[in-house]
Amino acid sequence: MSNSNGSPFYLVLDQGGHASRAMVFNTLGEAIAESSQSIYTNRYDDCVELDADEVVSSLKLAMEDVAQQLGSEVEHIRSAALATQRSNMVCWRRSDGAALSPILSWQDRRAEEKLQGIDKQAVHRKTGLFANAHYGASKMTWCLEHIPAVKQAEQQGDLYIGPMASFLASRLTGGTPLADPSNASRTLLWNIHTQGWDNTLCHWFGIRRELLPECVASDHGFGDLQIKQYSVPLQLVIGDLSAAAFANGWPQSEVNYITLGTGAFIQRATERPISHPRLLTAIQASVNETSYLSLEGTVNGAASAIEWLAQEHQLDARDITENLTEWLDGQLPAPAFANAVSGLGSPVWCAHAHSRFEYEADLPQQASAIIESIIFLIWLNLLAMQEAITPAREIVISGGLANIDPLCQQLADLSTMKIQRSEETEATAKGAAICSR
Repeated sequence: MSNSNGSPFYLVLDQGGHASRAMVFNTLGEAIAESSQSIYTNRYDDCVELDADEVVSSLKLAMEDVAQQLGSEVEHIRSAALATQRSNMVCWRRSDGAALSPILSWQDRRAEEKLQGIDKQAVHRKTGLFANAHYGASKMTWCLEHIPAVKQAEQQGDLYIGPMASFLASRLTGGTPLADPSNASRTLLWNIHTQGWDNTLCHWFGIRRELLPECVASDHGFGDLQIKQYSVPLQLVIGDLSAAAFANGWPQSEVNYITLGTGAFIQRATERPISHPRLLTAIQASVNETSYLSLEGTVNGAASAIEWLAQEHQLDARDITENLTEWLDGQLPAPAFANAVSGLGSPVWCAHAHSRFEYEADLPQQASAIIESIIFLIWLNLLAMQEAITPAREIVISGGLANIDPLCQQLADLSTMKIQRSEETEATAKGAAICSR
């Protein structure tokens, strides 16, 4: 590898549901080094957990791997960015950064009862979200009540609790934990209008404000990563789906951005918060002293629904995804599938709905039914968005499932919109690199 003109490189760490990735981009936006380290997701009942130390180690291993690939050219890395799943949360010790809880995934619904008695309309007005167990606040309350080490740390004044992104950035840099807007906003404790922690929301959920990391802009600067003998500033921290909207440049208000990963997420850039009774108002990022907002829909079961089907048949998910195009092209008769994997998201919002097929069918038919359910739920979200905002002129789609041609064609047919598939398969990483320059 040669970088004869000495132009800068940009490192992106992308922590996802199945793996931690590191990618290095040049000034042309080309990936010149990349590494992926698998992580284990523990699922039981309504619980979905990651081992916090394993996630930290996986990111460090990915960084070491790309540094090895770059060799002496590693000195040209100018800055770094960290993109994470937004609603994951964790508890850790203030004094030494040690994790006191697992990372509770956004898919985790164990603490739904903690939402009882909460003024759901007020939560929606303040946060743009809905009082839902997928977000961080109820999980934080659960940890404070059920994990002895967390209770003890709180009593000793030695506790931080908050977004996974804050924990990871602090552990990787050794710096003070800070909370960026796209991740802080998924806790139900962050006010989208004042763009900071909300005292009333903290009181409702029993979370003392001093336990939370300080809120800062996405590009505030989060400390330095040590890569070989070089210190690289971690310039940006951002949510993974938020970053994906920037993969082709700054988000355009006429475009629906759809990311097909563990879930399917639909984003539409807006100049101001737009309230909708069944959709989310979200902040994508705060960079260059500008806040980027969006109207957002979420389908919880996308790649996770394929994984659910694989577990039902005692298979690896790749055994299904590798055959999806052939099965869908075959136009197999497929039963209707009630896709409630990890609960129904927008515009229905039912955390404990149950997934089921209309009738018994073989594996190819079931897989086809799951893809059809994802397309249908995306379409429902697009229809709901048109109730609040002028219809978009096109869809830009990215993520692993976006590589399935029949899926994209069926979505185009149903939505009657032009679909542009992002050439960048790692949209999150590319978007984070653009925002961090």
